[in-house]
Amino acid sequence: MPNDFNQQIIDEFRANQGRVGGYFEGARLLLLTTTGARSGARHTTPLGYLPDGERVLVIASAAGAPKHPDWFHNILANPRVTVEDGIFTYEAEAVVLEGAERDRVFARAVDAEPGWADYQAKTTRVIPVVALQALPGPPNPNASSVGAALKLIHDAFRRELALIRKEISESGPGGLGAQLRVNCLTLCQGLHNHHTGEDTAMFPFLAQRHPELAPTMDRLRAEHQKVAELLADLRQVVSAEGADPQLVLREVERLTDELEAHLTYEEEQLIPLLDAQAG
Repeated sequence: MPNDFNQQIIDEFRANQGRVGGYFEGARLLLLTTTGARSGARHTTPLGYLPDGERVLVIASAAGAPKHPDWFHNILANPRVTVEDGIFTYEAEAVVLEGAERDRVFARAVDAEPGWADYQAKTTRVIPVVALQALPGPPNPNASSVGAALKLIHDAFRRELALIRKEISESGPGGLGAQLRVNCLTLCQGLHNHHTGEDTAMFPFLAQRHPELAPTMDRLRAEHQKVAELLADLRQVVSAEGADPQLVLREVERLTDELEAHLTYEEEQLIPLLDAQAG
């Protein structure tokens, strides 16, 4: 059973689509449900995570305790887990990173948050890093309607952009940190995937049923193209050797302004239709 502190976070997370207050407000947080190595019972643990392209990373720090946390022992026995990210619930495979890959990823985490190094210094065990790779199959949206799911996805992009802007602003005069670089590139890929899905599935579906939406669809597709151009610009500056954080921040802010206008317009135009269609 989760302790009272964890249960409070779990309840708040589920009630507010992944948003929590207090110490973890604004943090990247997920709920990881594992199968007990001995009991076979299901256990849910709130964990901070690091973006990493098509997967997410969690660190079995246990705040530097001498033993690995229970959830880590559980995944060694049964690596199939359930992940809740506030928008979707999906099944994933937990893979413990080994050797040079583990060391490289942990160093990246320390670069972004020195507290991980403090935890490692407190214990003689090598703190494990675990990749959570989504299994094939559609994730289950944590929303009451198609329109509500779209709004949740949009809000997740808004929160991630705000967090990246904050991280860049606090990054100091040096080059862009390795994890922050990954955060930016993961966001770019996520937006690309989302807009590709809309262009190939949702927009044709609505256009077929609502011919009167043609001007709206034309505008949304044009906005997707503009966002794609801004994503290409952001990828270019992020990928440059010794990327200048201020230059990256400028590109992130350009993307944020364009994307916010696009998301707001799309929500106004499409959410009522999506929910009416579902009804």
